[in-house]
Amino acid sequence: MSALPALDEPIPADSSAGKPVRLPVRSDDLFDGVDRATTVAREHAHGNRDLMALVDVLGIGGPFRAVSPWELEDQERRHLIHAGSYAAVPFGENYPPLVRTVERYLAETHDIGLPQSSLSAWRAAVEENLVAILASLAPSHARSRVFFSSSGAEAIEAAIKFVRAYRPGGTLINFTRAYHGKTAAALALTPNEEYQAPFKPLFGPVRTVPYGDLDAFDAALRDLGPDKVTAVVVEPIQGEGGVIRPPAGFLAGLGELCRRHGIPVVADEIQTGLGRTGHWFASVADGLDPDVVTLAKTLGGGMVPVAATIAREDIFQKMLPGVESKRHSNTFGGATLPMVVALRSLELIHEEGLVAKARRDGEVGLVRLRELAERFPELIVDVRGAGMLFALQIRAVAPSRFLPVDAELVDQVGAALALRALHLGGVHGCYSINAQRVVRLTPPLNLPEDLRNTLFDRVGAMAAAYPQAWRLVKTMSPARWMRLARIAL
Repeated sequence: MSALPALDEPIPADSSAGKPVRLPVRSDDLFDGVDRATTVAREHAHGNRDLMALVDVLGIGGPFRAVSPWELEDQERRHLIHAGSYAAVPFGENYPPLVRTVERYLAETHDIGLPQSSLSAWRAAVEENLVAILASLAPSHARSRVFFSSSGAEAIEAAIKFVRAYRPGGTLINFTRAYHGKTAAALALTPNEEYQAPFKPLFGPVRTVPYGDLDAFDAALRDLGPDKVTAVVVEPIQGEGGVIRPPAGFLAGLGELCRRHGIPVVADEIQTGLGRTGHWFASVADGLDPDVVTLAKTLGGGMVPVAATIAREDIFQKMLPGVESKRHSNTFGGATLPMVVALRSLELIHEEGLVAKARRDGEVGLVRLRELAERFPELIVDVRGAGMLFALQIRAVAPSRFLPVDAELVDQVGAALALRALHLGGVHGCYSINAQRVVRLTPPLNLPEDLRNTLFDRVGAMAAAYPQAWRLVKTMSPARWMRLARIAL
């Protein structure tokens, strides 16, 4: 190994100096339009090739073009109602009132983009509004504080550090079928062997308890010893788990047990919060007064990544006190443009009455889906919903015992085929990565009534076209099946 130059020696010339660097693609090229084949080639060469290959062989991978905030067009000029994007698009694509606010910010203000360790009027405004909304429903949060990041998983990571600093050395309790993200600590709280196995040993200790079983939770507390429990992390409704709601009284009872022992509760509202379920906070609506709340998705308005971790003042202060207040930080958390979008997103949800609208539209949608489940029992096992968060559980397309693959792969293919059938019928939906044979619909909260009705008409038409689950196999040509087999096997 060559020695480093002494401090008084000249730095060697950069061997690459003078060599031209070529950017193969310019922004103007994309504004002018790029053909699909070029996009596919670039993604396959340098991106997540296998994922793109899967969605491409299913014919659901786009690229898509927004023709209105609520409607998409795929590469074959097929018209789709937008019910995808995993609950992260509350107003649809490029909603004009939100776009106008961003344009005004860019044209009229000169605030720095990354205020970080400096005051920010935009960040302060979002902090105040978030706490005001939460405290209006859960008054104990009147003095809570907010930490911003860029994704839901980061919000969970921050929450874990908050409760660890507040109550160190113990076990975290999570629940079966939970999904809290795939970063290091968040992954430990997502009990799915497919995602966890390659990365063990995981952050811990973590105890997983059956979701919705208050007796099992109480037994786990007694087994561990309440003083040895750092915190409980819970989704008020399990979104990625297939839109699973706990039994009535579960969240309230969980909160009461934790209060009795001084155990903080983290409510993961990343998918359910800010109106999606017909409530500002699904956990509070079900009787829980959480100590920490995590938010993302809706907060970014479908436009920019924004996440927030709201914690009671004593928990926040234990984590970030005095000269140690930079013990946890996030480069883009609280950046000005995301805060502009977050502030306007909260205003739009409030001004347009989208929480109540989501509740009303959700009731209509769930009735429509239940009717379909009754009419087509050989296709749809169950339907579930909470506001504008819907799930359809599809029957198995084939008995796995007759196939040379495991049952989980058969389930994954079945869900993918259902998504393809919806796509062909004009509905852009969501895969559920932590559930069996479940597809979700997460339409914009402001979806116009006529498009809402058309959405469920199209789901009904799909069910009528494939009344038995095995018929979904026919959505794929033999050539597509061969391509899928090469990827999957």
